[in-house]
Amino acid sequence: MALLVWQDDLNTGIEVIDHQHMRIVEMINHLQIAQKSMEKVAVAEVIDELIDYTMSHFAFEEELMEEAGYPFSHAHKRVHEIFGKRVNEYRMRFQAGEDVTDELRNMLARWLFNHIRGDDKAYAESVRRHLDQFSREHEQGGWLSRTLKRLFH
Repeated sequence: MALLVWQDDLNTGIEVIDHQHMRIVEMINHLQIAQKSMEKVAVAEVIDELIDYTMSHFAFEEELMEEAGYPFSHAHKRVHEIFGKRVNEYRMRFQAGEDVTDELRNMLARWLFNHIRGDDKAYAESVRRHLDQFSREHEQGGWLSRTLKRLFH
């Protein structure tokens, strides 16, 4: 499988979310690079980092949707929960000695791009409107800044 390349149709128009998605794409590519090194420890580290970062991203995204009053935020959160269980199953299979790297990478790439183009694009307008209004009403260092610091630092 070739390395993933970011495509413009994946942009949601929410800069912080787009950067997080780009980071996840980079991590999926790192998984392929680690796999080629044939070092199980390196692959395990990338899998753990990828899952941890993605779950933090989901938590951030869910807070944004709730703050914006997006009506389908609960359903979107459920999609994230199901995905979380699925990737943790891959992690457990890997830890048990199974080589799941190709399967995991393919699933992640398909799922991520489909999820961004569908579910994430669906909430983007609501969140953009909310963030625009919020930034007009509040100074720097508000909710968005605090949430970013809590989840990604």
